Amino acid sequence: MNNPKAVLFNNTVLRDGHQSMAATRMTTPQMLPAAPILDGMGFAGLETWGGATIDSCLRFLDENPFERLRTLKRVAPLTPQLMLLRGQNIVQYTSFPDDVVEAFVRCTADAGMDIFRVFDALNDLRNLTTAIKAVRKSGKHARGELCYTISPVHTVDNFVRMGVELEKLGCDSIGIKDMSGILQPQLAFRMVKELKERIGIPITLHTHDTAGLGAANYLAAIEAGVDCVEVSIVPFANGTSQPDTQRMLALLEGHPRCPSFDPARLSKLRDYFEGVYVELGKFTSPANERVDSDILIYQVPGGMLSNFRTQLKEQGMSDKFNEVVKEIPVVRQALGWVPLVTPTSQIVGTQAMMNVKFGRWKMICQPAQDIALGKYGLTPGPIDPGVLAQVEKQTGKKPVTGRPADLLEPGMEKYRKQCADKGLPTDDETVVLFAMFPQQVESLIKPKPAAAAVAASAAPIAPPAAPAAAATVPAAPAAASAPGRSSNGRPMVITVNGRRHEVSVEVFEG
Repeated sequence: MNNPKAVLFNNTVLRDGHQSMAATRMTTPQMLPAAPILDGMGFAGLETWGGATIDSCLRFLDENPFERLRTLKRVAPLTPQLMLLRGQNIVQYTSFPDDVVEAFVRCTADAGMDIFRVFDALNDLRNLTTAIKAVRKSGKHARGELCYTISPVHTVDNFVRMGVELEKLGCDSIGIKDMSGILQPQLAFRMVKELKERIGIPITLHTHDTAGLGAANYLAAIEAGVDCVEVSIVPFANGTSQPDTQRMLALLEGHPRCPSFDPARLSKLRDYFEGVYVELGKFTSPANERVDSDILIYQVPGGMLSNFRTQLKEQGMSDKFNEVVKEIPVVRQALGWVPLVTPTSQIVGTQAMMNVKFGRWKMICQPAQDIALGKYGLTPGPIDPGVLAQVEKQTGKKPVTGRPADLLEPGMEKYRKQCADKGLPTDDETVVLFAMFPQQVESLIKPKPAAAAVAASAAPIAPPAAPAAAATVPAAPAAASAPGRSSNGRPMVITVNGRRHEVSVEVFEG
């Protein structure tokens, strides 16, 4: 890009694009033909990892996520790569001890990650400190995220103050994370402008086009001086994903901050990803592609919508989608106006489903109890007194008042021993994955029964050679090679009035 004033573009197609549009099911082989092309186009960053991709690699795709990262870094070495890190939750749904967070960051940095987007679902700065310090210690870029949401307790002034505090914590840049696509242009302009007046580090805006406001927000933020915006590539763009790259270029044409990208290569990349989209057809939905202004009321993140429909279908509740979505604001308010982003989006969505299925607050799931008891951190608003009283009665516990992670004993050596006891490798990389996904890591590493008989005679597979920064994009892949594993979700058993019920919880992400 030749224009020194041009806004920077990060591209998300290899992470949030398919997470928001196809339930995070794009495989590494599906990424490899496009990755070196994306690498040579002038994007400021490529989001390739983190969020739900690690869970998806292990649970559905039989892939080692660290091998994905190393492979993508090898074939796309020129452009900084980004990941989404859930602070003290790492890439899971509960808090982990500081030493596990630190080991994960260290392993990820060693595997090639450049920029860590660090956020906390409650915007509790105490849950970000360890991860940010670990990123800085690894010599990598820490981008502190402001999880944008709308409620009586969330204001532009509060978000700006949080941005100031993130800079004080040592963040290299700030991200405004509009996971539900509910930010409005005037507010985007004001937030960026006021942050620019208060901090001296770059600002990136990340949004989704679920409500049709994404591109307008980018234009407003660019006018206010935002340094970078995040875009994807059709068909893994627009709708519940980020605005499309070509679309943003068209909207900025003639603008003094318009960047320059090769339109022919963008068009060919679109053709390639159209083929991948067909391959992932069992995980896509037209509902994810259209604008839905109801999102301004329910504030459900884009990635959550693409998985929520699948979850309700598996529970035989497809006809209850609208009813469950309308219950989400009720649950959110009762749990202290938590922003809807992993893991709170998953927890609030599950509780809303249970409220519809069994009656409002007849059964409170364990993670919702933990939010009420402060185990995830300080909620932005107060917990509903009736819900809190019910949780205290059911659990016999009182709310946590300090930093939740301070209550956790160091975990790395405990998990290392568990790996050793199961005959698994005990290197830090394996151990941190095992800490979060023990069953999936064991299944991935231990030989499958069908494969064990031929493993001894099988020739080792050489890693793919790093292709040159090619000038052409391969033809779209054939649709017949779609991944065959079904989406089984995360099993959970609950008891209501003495009767056991099995439910399945899918992966949600903002």
